Order: sequence, then structure tokens, then C-alpha cells
Amino acid sequence: MPSFLVETYLPRPGKARLRSAQRARAAARELAERGTRIRFVRSMYVPDDEICFLVFDAISADAVEDTCTRAGLRFERVVEAVESPLPRGRTVRRSSTKARLGERRRR
Repeated sequence: MPSFLVETYLPRPGKARLRSAQRARAAARELAERGTRIRFVRSMYVPDDEICFLVFDAISADAVEDTCTRAGLRFERVVEAVESPLPRGRTVRRSSTKARLGERRRR
């Protein structure tokens, strides 16, 4: 299923960003329960530019636009996004506070 990137203007960080992502997730879930092939993946906020990007896996850009409209989000655009494959043998490393703390304790 293709991935789509939604660009939204979000001048207020913090709770406004969190609420936008929660509304987008809920709207995607609601449409998915009704048979639309869509899934909210994640959000990314760029504070210097006051832009929030929402990432969806969906059957079409129209499904993503419908989700954002249902969530009450104003968006600048919806574009298909393509991830670069990782080189062979490489995996994505996820860092977390727990993982870093665990590594320190083992030393």
C-alpha cells in the first residue's frame, strides 16, 4: 500500500500537535473500520518551520484527504511518499531512553 505525507501548518507546538495527530489517528481508524484501506503511521513536527507532517499508508490520496477533513485538519497538500530502501544487511536502529539506560548499566 502506498504511503502519503500530509503537510499541515501548526504554529502552536505541544498539545496542539498531539491533538492533531490523535484526531488524524482516530479518523483513519474510523474509515478503516468502514472498509477504507488506510492507516495512520506517525507525525513529525518541524518547529522552526511550524509544519507538522502526518504519514499515512492508504489506498489513495483521496482517502487521506477525506481522513484529514473528517479530523478537522487544515492541510496544505497530500503527496505520495517513497521510502529509500536500507542497504543490504542494515537495519533501522531505534534509540530509546530505556535502551540507553540498559546499555549503561551493563558497562
